[in-house]
Amino acid sequence: MSVRSAASAPRRAARRVHGTAAQATPRHDRAALDALVRQAGGRATPARAAVLGLLRAAAQPLSHRDVEDALAADGHAFDRVTLYRALEWLQASGLAHKVAGEDRIWRFASRAQADGAAGHGSHAHFQCRSCGSTLCLDGVPALPAGQARAPRGYQVESASLTLRGLCPACRT
Repeated sequence: MSVRSAASAPRRAARRVHGTAAQATPRHDRAALDALVRQAGGRATPARAAVLGLLRAAAQPLSHRDVEDALAADGHAFDRVTLYRALEWLQASGLAHKVAGEDRIWRFASRAQADGAAGHGSHAHFQCRSCGSTLCLDGVPALPAGQARAPRGYQVESASLTLRGLCPACRT
């Protein structure tokens, strides 16, 4: 077990109160998750399936630490590097997306809804400036990269929109 800084403990605790990783432990069909990974062109590994299942069950995007804690609580013994590689592969393959928070922590979410529907496409995110919780705003489209204007000679490859403020729990 690694040593964690005391300064980051309150932020993690506040995120947990809002119901993220610990309440999102997946119970998905392993065969279905393996099939999704293979359809994306990858090798179906236990780590990829477990991480994808967790992201699909989560109510909001999860940090690497959230994923690590939730899978450990569910009895999985993946090391940090394996989880990092699984998250990066899922993002690169299009099965997940990531958003950077103001705290400079990447958070990951499934591109597909938990019921197996098609991905939710380009969208904005909301991040609470107090507790750091982040959620996808599927009804608020992000600017498509093709519509973003860049100086002559530059090519835009992606665009993101993150709205920041206070979540309902932190407003009270």
